[in-house]
Amino acid sequence: MKKTVISLCGVTAFISAGCERIEMKNTDMLGKKTKAENTAQSAKTNTTPNITAPKIDTKALITDFANATPKDIVTRAHKAAGGLTWARPKSVAKAGYAVYYKDGKSLRHESHKTWRVYAEKLDQNNESKVRIYSVKDGEAVINISFDGSVTYTDQGPQPQTAADTGWSSNFGFGVIRRALGAGYRLERLPDDLIDGRAAYTVKVYDPAGGQTTFGIAQKDHKILKVGFETARGWHERIYSDFYSNKGEDWVQPGRERLYYNGEKANEVIWERYVINQDVPDCIFVLPQTVDCAQ
Repeated sequence: MKKTVISLCGVTAFISAGCERIEMKNTDMLGKKTKAENTAQSAKTNTTPNITAPKIDTKALITDFANATPKDIVTRAHKAAGGLTWARPKSVAKAGYAVYYKDGKSLRHESHKTWRVYAEKLDQNNESKVRIYSVKDGEAVINISFDGSVTYTDQGPQPQTAADTGWSSNFGFGVIRRALGAGYRLERLPDDLIDGRAAYTVKVYDPAGGQTTFGIAQKDHKILKVGFETARGWHERIYSDFYSNKGEDWVQPGRERLYYNGEKANEVIWERYVINQDVPDCIFVLPQTVDCAQ
């Protein structure tokens, strides 16, 4: 039988002349099939999808740095937060509940309270006095305070640490109250979206060298976000659900979400607040020797 030698993909095969005709015929058929498949694939590619892409909010995509200076933005944020009532408060007490996230669990604290007495001078390094008291299942699981110089827990005064000035200074938020004062520098960063809201981004440089970044809503100038370095890493807080007591200028976030290094640590639902009341010093000294809880 006559033999024919052909090369197929680099492999030499010996086939009979008769088989050669059959194989060539099958090759032609294969070619026609591939062409049909290509036509079908082309039809699929050219088909217009039925899905409509969402409309993109370009306000946060293209930053117009000329439309507002960082000073303008912070000035409007002060007004939106409550003006002088907010910028220079005497004190604030807040109460609500919190949820903490740990080891894959959501832990609800049925009562979460803070008291804060603000420093009289805007150039002081801290917010003077603060206490955080959080209860889970009827027991106080967080009870810590700072009286302006000493940190306290239920075990009494604690050794001074670098973290004292970190958590007692209102976690960096308070710097925006002072940001229009002498020694502070403001820088506008690219716009962003926060919870779907177009927002300005402003960085505040304080006289001590600290840097704090704020997200401020473009529409109503509410402060939506703050971020800064802490002993635990990069810390962010996101604020929403704002409300005010009747007849007051102070604007209180009803929801506060806290993040460390991009992970949510806890959030607080603030159900009520009182501003500018007299807060007794015994609130900030632990353990309490007298009944001065409010």
